[in-house]
Amino acid sequence: MLKTFGVAALAALMVTGAAAADPIEGRWRTEPGAIAQIASCGGSFCVKLVSGKHSGKQIGTMSAQGGNSYKGTITDPTNDKTYKGDVTLSGNSLKMRGCVMAVICRSQNWKRM
Repeated sequence: MLKTFGVAALAALMVTGAAAADPIEGRWRTEPGAIAQIASCGGSFCVKLVSGKHSGKQIGTMSAQGGNSYKGTITDPTNDKTYKGDVTLSGNSLKMRGCVMAVICRSQNWKRM
């Protein structure tokens, strides 16, 4: 019985570990006030607006770079222009930055919901 319990406990622990979400995943309030959902998708993370004027629009794709750093692309939903972007996670805040030719950049700070 002890052996069976040990195997079951180990299996449960493995499933729990595999299902653990990345810290960037979840719902975030953007500076303009919309809510964005960041979720795992195909080995990276997709950013989709789930409220506001542009609800339903995917606005980014990010890949983990190690630590609390992510890189990818971010799209401005107002004009559909896509920029190279990077994200830094710090507790319940995300600093989103998109740049054109690494010279002209815009940033927003998002808060976890």
